[in-house]
Amino acid sequence: MDKQLTKAEEQFMQILWELEEASVQEIIDQLPEPKPAYNTVSTIIRILETKDFVAHKAKGRGYIYFPLVSKAVYTNQSLQKIVDGYFDGSFKSMVSFFVNKNEVDFKELDTILKIINDKKTER
Repeated sequence: MDKQLTKAEEQFMQILWELEEASVQEIIDQLPEPKPAYNTVSTIIRILETKDFVAHKAKGRGYIYFPLVSKAVYTNQSLQKIVDGYFDGSFKSMVSFFVNKNEVDFKELDTILKIINDKKTER
C-alpha cells in the first residue's frame, strides 16, 4: 500500500477507524458543522473503495462501509514517508529535530526512553 489520502479522505477514514463500520449517514453524523452533502460523502467513500482503503456490505437498501487498511498500517506508512522525505530515512534525525525545535519537555523524553528500554528488554 503506497497510496496517500486527501485531507477529506483521511477525515472519513478516521471516523471509520473509530466506528469500525458505518453508513454514509453515520459518517455524516460524526462530522462537524457545516456538514457536507450526502452525495459528497458518498462520492468520497466510493473513491476510498477504489483506492482499496474501504469496502462495503449490503444492509437493507444501503451499504455499511468498513476499513480495509488499519490505522496503524496507514500511520506507519505516512510516518515512513515523512522520515524518508524530510530526514533522509533517519528516525534519529527526526527525533533530534523535534527535541531541538519543539522543546520537548523532560517528562516526555523520560516517557520515550522508558518505551525504548521496554522494547529492548522484550527482544
